[in-house]
Amino acid sequence: MIQWWQIILLTAYAGFQIMDELHWYSSAGSAVFSGFITGLIMGDMTTGLLIGGQMQLTILGVGTFGGASRIDANSGTLIATAFAVSANMDPEIALATLGVPVAAILVYTDIAGRFANTFFGHMCDADVEKMNWGAYNVHYWLGAVSWCLSRMIPVFLALAFGQPVVEAITAALNGDLAWLGAGLTVAGGALPAVGFAILLRYLPVKKHIAYLLLGFVIAALLGTLFTNLAGVAGDLGTVAGATETAINGGDYNNLSMLTIAIIGFALAYIYYVQGKAQAAAPAVAAGTEGDDDDEL
Repeated sequence: MIQWWQIILLTAYAGFQIMDELHWYSSAGSAVFSGFITGLIMGDMTTGLLIGGQMQLTILGVGTFGGASRIDANSGTLIATAFAVSANMDPEIALATLGVPVAAILVYTDIAGRFANTFFGHMCDADVEKMNWGAYNVHYWLGAVSWCLSRMIPVFLALAFGQPVVEAITAALNGDLAWLGAGLTVAGGALPAVGFAILLRYLPVKKHIAYLLLGFVIAALLGTLFTNLAGVAGDLGTVAGATETAINGGDYNNLSMLTIAIIGFALAYIYYVQGKAQAAAPAVAAGTEGDDDDEL
């Protein structure tokens, strides 16, 4: 059950995060930070970071230009984390059934906040013409209030009155609709891949394919290295002073031939591109000199 003080703190944070996203840019207006703060308030930071991280990956390639509205991933993360902890839901199911739908629905409250902010913007214009700076400051901050309320009101209503609905959904997904819960878990696990796909769609991947391959391989190797180092440390701590077999308990994975081939291909491709550019440079310079001679 979500306590009254948790509802107050989370509602206040919902208003703060949108203002941070628009003005202060301290990273508090991000899905990961939203999961961290909500998990901290709810008493389960692990669940909060898990949901926040997955939501951040889901929207990794989503951006807006100009005055376009987008899904409110921060509020979606807040709602999903709060109910996942209070109702003991699986984080991936909470993300798929609550986080993403809530984030999409709050596009409409974002539009409402923009409408209200426009009204106060016109009032600020009138204050500037009259040089009424006191009224200008008041109307300016009223515009900020409209932005905060566009998040605080729906979050408060969901947290205060949505607990029975979430508990009913959780019971159904753990009972007769367990098959649906399993499907939603798979869908939730696929959402980060969608975020990466959107991001790669807009990045110059073809131009920098070698660096993409190197980054992927290095990240994979570092993950394997640190995992094995942790295993060795655990073995040494458990059987300190034991036999050489126990000391070598950490299983280091040797580089596979595929890994070596990918690294070699990436380096060869970088060398090829650089050589091609250097070969083209004299020809371009010669053409430019010829044009200069013609002009003379």
